[in-house]
Amino acid sequence: MRILLTGASGFIGQHLLQALLAEGHHVVCAVRTPKTSTDPRLSYVHADFTKDTDKSVWLARLSKVEAVINTVGIFRESGSQTFERLHLETPRALFAACAESDHVRMVIQLSALGADREADTRYHLSKRAADDYLASLPVRAWIVQPSLVYGKEGTSARVFKGLASMPFTLRFGSAPQLVQPVHIDDVVGAILALLRERLPMPPGVTSLRVPLVGPEALPFTDYLARLRGAMGLGRLRVLPLPGALARLMAACGRWLPGGLLDEEALRMLDRGNTGDPAVIARLLGRPLKTIDEFVTDPRTERTLAKLTWLLPLLRWSIVAVWIATAIVSFGLYPVEASYELLARTGIPPALQPLMLYGAASFDLLLGLGIAFLPRRRWLWLAQLALIGFYTVVIAFKLPEFLLHPYGPLTKNLPMLAAIWLLYELEEDT
Repeated sequence: MRILLTGASGFIGQHLLQALLAEGHHVVCAVRTPKTSTDPRLSYVHADFTKDTDKSVWLARLSKVEAVINTVGIFRESGSQTFERLHLETPRALFAACAESDHVRMVIQLSALGADREADTRYHLSKRAADDYLASLPVRAWIVQPSLVYGKEGTSARVFKGLASMPFTLRFGSAPQLVQPVHIDDVVGAILALLRERLPMPPGVTSLRVPLVGPEALPFTDYLARLRGAMGLGRLRVLPLPGALARLMAACGRWLPGGLLDEEALRMLDRGNTGDPAVIARLLGRPLKTIDEFVTDPRTERTLAKLTWLLPLLRWSIVAVWIATAIVSFGLYPVEASYELLARTGIPPALQPLMLYGAASFDLLLGLGIAFLPRRRWLWLAQLALIGFYTVVIAFKLPEFLLHPYGPLTKNLPMLAAIWLLYELEEDT
């Protein structure tokens, strides 16, 4: 079968792409940055969900395409990537093109559990509006609605394992907050089964909504506890937060880059995220993976989980060091004493103010850069060079700091090691 797959670079899309190719399908990936493929069964076309809201654009891409799978989705808006555009306007144009195509005979829409009549968040409402539009068209459509999807390389799974590995976790409010996690392998297997039409539609029906959930519903903090146990860690300590404080933290969460918690996420969590697993079990024809089977390499996943919060903690501690050093140098430490130290290193009096305040300003900029710049590898190298230079000069010119019983200079060694670690683990993007 020739299949158009959108969102092929995303977490679910990547897994689905490999599974489709393994099944022998020909896949056309609609992506913003097309690649060159050596596989004759795989090709790429340029598509931009922030712009492609015209049906004619999609009709041109559906030549000889028999099935369309839309996996595009975002959890939080950013710039031109809005719920309205990515979840509704562009999918609506795609679905309308599918209905007019002479070749497309089925559409699979990756929606979300909770995109129903009780939806009250912009995320769920935008998904529901696209689902309803697809269901109104004269084209065979399956609207799959997954719960929390687990895959060890998935963003949410990494965050949840990180939360589970911390010394304690927070429980936001008093709602049951039920979730029903499903493994990525089961989600992909169910979609492949739908392509084989293992779920027949009743006569006169052209669309079905299919919940994709795991075999067990449980409170979210219990889910974290199960992940913690699977990673070989001890009991999870849970700190309950009153509802008002939970809502306040969620309101602040919207401003944190990369964070998953905001007011809408908290409302979705409070509402719960569960469904009937009978349909997906029927599609798969085998037992669903349980939470205890999610973690396959406890030692490695435990280490990576801890790094998700230990590395930011280390990074922000270094931010604090640079900013505190700048503030102290700007005047908390007696300026005349600073000038005396500079004089002993060979700095002439005329240059001492420039060196003092210039170095303090540079320290401040380093701290702010580490805190806010998205690309930091060069900053780690700059710090290594700067601290190394300071250490050598002070060791020779101010030896009392090298021989001091509190070791103010030798403490640069763990600082250098920490910065080197952050440099090595920084994603070069």
